[in-house]
Amino acid sequence: MYLDLGQDVIWQEDVIGIFDLDTASVAARTRDFLRAAEYEGRVVMLGSDLPRSFVVTDTGEADAGRVYLSVFSGTTLAKRAQEID
Repeated sequence: MYLDLGQDVIWQEDVIGIFDLDTASVAARTRDFLRAAEYEGRVVMLGSDLPRSFVVTDTGEADAGRVYLSVFSGTTLAKRAQEID
């Protein structure tokens, strides 16, 4: 099934994790991960507002490992994912 991230939809099966930016970005490793993904061009910004969460995906293909920045909270996205199941 699809998971609606706001301005894009992704396959729910491709989701590795849904993370809240406020709490997850406190850790240095998370900031390093996001910085590296940005440098490698794997970050997809959804919307022009300040992002509240990020979703890490892996499709198993060459462009795998995208990071979607969403204006929705991690809690909202997790609820949407649960409703699909």
